Amino acid sequence: MTMNNNNSEKRILEKTLENLSFAKNPPKLGLVLLAMLYLASYFAMPFLVNSPFAVDYNGTTIGIDSFAGVLSSIFNVFAIFLTLYYGDVGFSISVVVLILNIPMIISNVMRNHNLGNISGVFTTLVTILTLIVIYVNNKRIEKYQDKLMKQAVTDILTGLPNRFACAELVEDLIKKNQPFAVLSINLNGFSDINDTMGFDIGNEVLMEISSKWKLIADMEVSGTLDFIARLGGDEFALVIRKYKNEKELMNTINMYRDVLGYKLLIHDYEIQVSASYGFVEFPSEAKDVDSIFSFSNRAMLKAKESKEENNLLRFNEEMLIDRHITELENEIKAALQNNTIYYSLQPQFDMNHKLRGFEALARIKDKRGNNISPGEFIPIAEKKGFIDKVDLVVFKKAAKFVGKLIQESGCDFTLSINISVKHLMKKHFLDELKDILDVSDLPPHNLEIEITESIMIESVEKAFKCIGDLKAMGIQIAIDDFGTGYSSLSYLFNFPATLLKVDKSFIDKMDDNASSRKYVETIISLGHIMGIDVLAEGVETEDQIETLRAIGCDYIQGYVWGKPLKDKEAREVVLEASNA
Repeated sequence: MTMNNNNSEKRILEKTLENLSFAKNPPKLGLVLLAMLYLASYFAMPFLVNSPFAVDYNGTTIGIDSFAGVLSSIFNVFAIFLTLYYGDVGFSISVVVLILNIPMIISNVMRNHNLGNISGVFTTLVTILTLIVIYVNNKRIEKYQDKLMKQAVTDILTGLPNRFACAELVEDLIKKNQPFAVLSINLNGFSDINDTMGFDIGNEVLMEISSKWKLIADMEVSGTLDFIARLGGDEFALVIRKYKNEKELMNTINMYRDVLGYKLLIHDYEIQVSASYGFVEFPSEAKDVDSIFSFSNRAMLKAKESKEENNLLRFNEEMLIDRHITELENEIKAALQNNTIYYSLQPQFDMNHKLRGFEALARIKDKRGNNISPGEFIPIAEKKGFIDKVDLVVFKKAAKFVGKLIQESGCDFTLSINISVKHLMKKHFLDELKDILDVSDLPPHNLEIEITESIMIESVEKAFKCIGDLKAMGIQIAIDDFGTGYSSLSYLFNFPATLLKVDKSFIDKMDDNASSRKYVETIISLGHIMGIDVLAEGVETEDQIETLRAIGCDYIQGYVWGKPLKDKEAREVVLEASNA
């Protein structure tokens, strides 16, 4: 019984692939109607030919038999339609009826001694010849279409269904809401085979593995209904159906994995191939085509990264975090490539609400046009090594705008730019900096470089030298997020900074927690002892302003007096400050 069910299901899978044809077959109802009209005209012909009836039209008598030629033409048109649209069946019906029509015409000529009707025999023979030409030509076209269809859904090298066919099948199963699992397979180190043995050997390996997997699927030895496809390169996908429980699913997966447990003999070479596997189930773990292939591929990549002997993983929700990171990484790459990274300018004020300057904040939008939080993309840019490029783009764009605005307004204010430790330590950082200042006409004393406190731990000597060069150029130095690191006070007292920036996390708790307020007060006192001004970040309430004013803070930055602004809004703030 199970074998019969599997055969039925297998035919459904094959039918799904057949439905990928470029042209839809005409409806069967059309065949029935055309055949009935065709036969009706055939049987009506003798009655018209032998009819004694006539009609009078303006004094002219017209015999009904004279309309036989018209009916014969219609009769032949039906034959052409049948052959053209309904292939073998239509051609067979048409030719048989036409051949049967010839004796009828000859009999009528002999009975009525009317040799003029003999032309009908030749007309019928010409029609048969025409039908043969149409039929043969249709066969050629069908053969070519079948070839194109096969190429559209088949991987040419291995003969397996391709990515398109696999996606179509999965989509069809989803529409029918039939449970299944998709296993993503990627051969490990396959490029090494191509590099060391050549592409011909590599192709032989792919064909050998594919034939073994196809045999398992075709013979149904796994006990489940399987569909193996090559997605491209060394990537494969296995669609598994008709398993009753996880044990049966794992048995099927392991059967395909066991194929790679033995060495392959290719042209006297013994080649051992391994693979990484990841799978997902519908509908419990994924709901649509994109998520099914994405999740199974994510699980496979996770298995490949683990480099453990058990190179098979089921998709789980935690992998979505990695997927989100990958998506953000791709968004950053795209923004850098398309030069769509932009900036906002958040104003900084002294305690009397006099403008000190602006901090340039990096901004990125995703492909849907939504802003990505800096708290998300900045850490990923740092981890993946893009942060120096992000810094540079923001620096160039903001410096160009601010340099022009300073000249236009005559107002003396500061542009603060965040520079990562990695960027600062780059060999050509100072050269990049000088080039940007020259191009933007931004005076060095109007530029402030913000550096995190951690730089004093990572590379003290190199950091001090680089910062000394910046100071020599007249550039101001700020220590960002002060209080969150673990820097030594001995380093701090020798650090040539002009500003300490207190992290927002301390400002948030300042009015609710006495120790937090005391901590902020201590940082401000420490800064003043070192001769350094102090700026509080993330100030959002008037109460926080009053507290900061009471404990001697010099500057504030936050939503209470200024949200991040676009260029036009920043220009208005500067022009208002210059007129005050």
